[in-house]
Parts: sequence; C-alpha cells; structure tokens
Amino acid sequence: MKKLFTLAAASLLAASAFAQKQKAIYYTISFPNAVHHEAEILLTIPQAPAGSLKVHMSRSSPGRYATHEFGKNIYNLKATGADNAPLTVKQLEGDLYEVQVTSETVKISYTLFGNWTDGTYASIDASHAHLNMPATIMWAEGQTDRPIRVQFNDADKYGWKVATQLKSEGDNVYSAPDLQYLMDSPTELSAYKINSWTVDNNGKPEKINISTHSDDSQAVIDNFAKMVQRMVLEEKAVFGELPVYDNGEYTFLQDVHPTTSGDGMEHRNSTIIVQPAPKVEGLESRLIGTFSHEFFHSWNVKRIRPKSLEPFNFTHANMSSELWFAEGFTQYYGELVLARAGIHSVDDYTRTIAGLVNQAVNTPGAAKYSPAEASRYAVFADAGVSIDPNNQTNMFTSYYTYGGATALALDLRLRSEFNLTLDDYMRQVWLSRGKVMKPYTITDLQSDLATVTKNAKFAADFFKRYINGTEKNNYEALLAKAGLVLQRVQPGKGWAGPTGGAGGRGRSGQARTGDGDGFAILSNTTAGTPIYKAGIDAGDIITKADGRDIKDAAAFTEALANKKPGDKIAVSFKNRAGEHQTVITLEENPNYEVVTLEKAGKQLTKEQQDFRDKWLSSKVK
Repeated sequence: MKKLFTLAAASLLAASAFAQKQKAIYYTISFPNAVHHEAEILLTIPQAPAGSLKVHMSRSSPGRYATHEFGKNIYNLKATGADNAPLTVKQLEGDLYEVQVTSETVKISYTLFGNWTDGTYASIDASHAHLNMPATIMWAEGQTDRPIRVQFNDADKYGWKVATQLKSEGDNVYSAPDLQYLMDSPTELSAYKINSWTVDNNGKPEKINISTHSDDSQAVIDNFAKMVQRMVLEEKAVFGELPVYDNGEYTFLQDVHPTTSGDGMEHRNSTIIVQPAPKVEGLESRLIGTFSHEFFHSWNVKRIRPKSLEPFNFTHANMSSELWFAEGFTQYYGELVLARAGIHSVDDYTRTIAGLVNQAVNTPGAAKYSPAEASRYAVFADAGVSIDPNNQTNMFTSYYTYGGATALALDLRLRSEFNLTLDDYMRQVWLSRGKVMKPYTITDLQSDLATVTKNAKFAADFFKRYINGTEKNNYEALLAKAGLVLQRVQPGKGWAGPTGGAGGRGRSGQARTGDGDGFAILSNTTAGTPIYKAGIDAGDIITKADGRDIKDAAAFTEALANKKPGDKIAVSFKNRAGEHQTVITLEENPNYEVVTLEKAGKQLTKEQQDFRDKWLSSKVK
C-alpha cells in the first residue's frame, strides 16, 4: 500500500506540475485611441520564472525573410507584479527588454502604433485593426511553448468583428497552442463581409471563408467568392486533397482600399491579402491572382516546409536556399490554375509565360547566380528595409519568377520526356514531405524527382544544371510542343536598354528630376545593354541624343524611334563629374514574347493541341 500511495502521490505532483507549466499566457489588446493608430496591449505571464526575464519585440515575421524593426513602434512600456507593484525594466537593445521578476505573475503593458496595412505590419484606425502578430505582440524568452489566450477589447465600440485562424473561446477571446502558432495567425477586426462554403476533402468537409474589409456590397463579395471557389478546386486537384486545416477551416483575410500597401502573406490556415484598389467590383480577375498564389502556400511552404525555416526565428532574418521552390513553384501554379479554371485565357497566360522566361534568360542576376543562390538573397530583397541604393538590377533575379520559370521548364519536360506532369511531382513531394510535416532540403527535392520519374540520373542532372547551376532550359523548343511561339518583342528595331530603373531604391539624381534640362537616369542601368556599355548610369542626365536636345524621357525615346540594331547614337550627358559625350550602339531588344501558333498565323497540329489541352485544361473532376 505504501508503494501504491507513493506512486499515486508522485502522479498527482507530476500532473500538478504539468498543469502549472501549461497555464496560459494572456494578452489583452484594446483600442481606446484607434483614431490615432494606437493600441494598448497587456501581456500577463503567470508562473513567471524568478530573476531576470527577457522580453522581445520581434525582428522578423513568418512569410517574410528579411528583418523588420517592429520594436520601433512600441512605447510606454511598464512592468508590474501581481500586486501591481512596479518591476525594474532595462532596455538592452532596441527590441529587447529585461524585467527583474519579484512576483509569481508579471504584467507588461505597452502602447503599439500601427499605420501600415499590408501583410507584415499593423494598421489601426477607426475602420479596423489589421494585426500581423509579430508586429503587435511582445514575448518572453523561455515561455514560447506555453498555451496562449488573446482577448480583443473595444470591438463593439467600433462595430468590428474578429476574423482570424485562432480558435475562438467566446467573448472575443481566442487561443493558440504556443507562440509559433500565434505569430502565424494574423487577425483583422473590422465590419467585414464574409462568404463561406465547404469543400469535400476525401469525405471530410473543410470550411473556406473569405472575410473582406472593403467598400463593396455583399453581393459583390458573394460573386467574387464563386470565382475563388473554382480556383480552390483547381489547386486541390493538383495535390488530390486539401491540407487538414486546424479547426477545420481556412480563411482569406482580404483588405481592399486605395490607401493600403499591396501584399499577400501566407499562413498555416489563413492568408492576409491586401489590395490597393478602390473596390473588388470590376477588378475580380486582377485581384484573384494573389488569392491563387497564397492559397497554394497552404500546401507549399506552410506544410511542404523547408528545413531552413524550421523553427522560424523571430529575432533575425531567416535565410533559405529553397525559396525557388517554396515561392517560385507557387508563383508558377498561382497563374497556371487560373488558366485551368478558365479565369484567365490562353492569351493571358502566354504573357505570364513570357515574363517568366525573360527573367530566367535575360537578366544579369540569372546569368550569374543559381536559383538556390537567388533564394538566399531574400534576406535583403523580401521587403527589406534600407534607404541606400543597391545593385539588384545587375546581381539579383527574383526567386519568384526564377523559380517559376524553372517550374515551367520542368513541367514541360516531364510531359514530353516522361509522360508525367509537374502535378505528379508536387503530389510526390506532398506525400513524402508536406502531409507528414517532414521538413525538406534541396537534396530531398531531388530525391523526390528521382522517385517520380524513376530516373535518378535525370533528377541529378536537372538539379545540378538548373537548381544549383546557372544553365537554362530550351524554352523555345519546350513551348513549341504546346503550339506556343517564343519570339523577340521588337525584331529589327533599335534598342538602348531600360532607362527608368527596374532595380534598387535608387535616389541618385532625384533632386534634379524635372529640371527641364535633360533626362535624368534615376536607377542603375542594366549590365550588357547598349546604354550600360556606353557608360551611362544612375545620376547621369542626358541632354542631347542624335543631334537633338533632350528635355525628358519622351524626347529620348523619340530620338531612338525608327532606328535599327547597329545604329550609333551620339549622346551628351552630365553628372557631378562634368559634361560628357559617348556613343550608344543600338541592339535588338533581347526580351521575348510568347504567342500561340494560331495568333502567329500558323497551323496548330493535333499533337500540339493535345499537349496544350492536357497542360492547361481543368483538372477538376
């Protein structure tokens, strides 16, 4: 009996300790001063560890790979004990505080300022509270595995409802199992309109919601939801099933207004979609592209997860070599499924294809760096915050489009060489990695390609040349199989190169723009182009070309009109170093367009038609 009593007592003690360990951390978020973009936040930590407790504001956010200094927007920080006695707080870094704990319960209060509506930051005004959690909440070291409760106050005051993937506990209280989940759960409080429907997922219903904060009527949102439903089913068909969403539902959190900053940000069971547009109405076909991309992420990146992003670290940038797949293959499918759903026409899709191909074969970054290397640059390129100009024009190609072009080539090669599709490959990766939540490496993706093709040599060669290397697939030959023609955009016409600045946050020359005394080059010119070879770059002002005075960009364009490749244009320009003369030798624009054989006035064969239909037709049964 004594032994049994001892065991029983030990079990009770263990259960008690477990219960204490699991006691929830509590956040209260209130909006007494929403009109001035402020929220008041109270973090309550029961059973706080004695001694020094470090409390952070995050520097990064799920779905973003660069750092963002969220700590700059919190102030009035105070800490108290259970009896409301003040605790000593020391600011160690811009986003890190140290609290001296002398009480079992610690309460930390602070004011949050938020006035930027996108997928990364927080935005608060009388119309809504748009909260990305890393930009909203502070968190304590050593306490990140504890369950969490979040209470939203003042919703009734503003006529708001709460839209979030967090689990509702009633009375505007929501729960998360731990900090990682909370940080991945954006929340919109507003007078939004909602449309919901269920999708049969192999016998189990999954609920899909569209929550839209916009100036549209409910009828417009309902009609738009029908379009989104078609997209959802096409993406489900790629993998053969939906993911099993937590709490049985997935929510699109859409915010549409001209004052917002356009963005789409994926999360495990939801996505933030911010559209800088007046309304949804009339723009449905344009706006749905973000929906398509972000929903595909609920498989690819949120469950088919790069090992380099597990677990996500909120204190610094999160670098990954796999974004060409996580983002790039998602970019490819985001547009492909819209063509399959009949939302975009074949001609619409050819313009998308041309954009992908040009990024892969006509950018200096893609010539120098592999998709894996381009992925690692995301820590600077993914909405990274800096004010000095950079040289991205000449050393970076977006892993979105670079990866999308790689996906395009692999899809067409699987179809023509193996009688397989990229869908087959994605299902293989889903079953071996995503569905079982086993984070992957590039080597794992190569292994899955070898499995689906039953050809390890092909997989090894493809990854060596096109993922870890800089070689390019033969897009002209691959597209021809589908009756698509890859051709130059301006054959036989003279071209100097881009002059407006596609890369960097260039500031050089901006103070002189609009002087009326020339055409100011604001951003880096592109390596290899005629204007670059002539020695013209950001900060230069072109004053004369081909014997004409140049007052602005339109005058420079006119001076080049009717010129041919090989023609030489004498140019005068000035900069801080003085007056200069050079010669631009025009070339043919290397960029491509893609058109159907029919549009090119040629005959489409049955084989080409069948290939195209199998590729672009609906997969929904």
